[in-house]
Amino acid sequence: MERGSAKHGPRLDDQQKHETEGLVRGTGPTHTEEWKEPEPLPTAADEELLPPPYPPGHEPGTPAGITPEGVEARSNLAKWISGVDFPTDRDALVAHAESVFAPDTVIDALRSLPDGTFGNVGQVAAALGLGIEEKRS
Repeated sequence: MERGSAKHGPRLDDQQKHETEGLVRGTGPTHTEEWKEPEPLPTAADEELLPPPYPPGHEPGTPAGITPEGVEARSNLAKWISGVDFPTDRDALVAHAESVFAPDTVIDALRSLPDGTFGNVGQVAAALGLGIEEKRS
């Protein structure tokens, strides 16, 4: 008995067989048209040939006056106190951090802030000794 489809003719059966041959055998492309194939991932050798992702002078980095660790700490701090209405004080910052379930390290750092009012996240970070970004002229 010959196997085939009752829904379409032998010509379409042959075309579908040809299109799925690579998939069934596990070798080669699964599509008959090259433009349907995904591009291969770049290898380590290819990455050396790629142009840098940023133009010279526009590479990401650490601003003057802050260490890379300070940038990370400031980012983490900002994540947990975003949504606070500035200006605010230490107690309001601690209450907000607790309400959003900030890590204990963030809450402890906020508790160590001096009394006073803070106008923005930068002032909070500076009071915690995380560095102050220096503007270049």
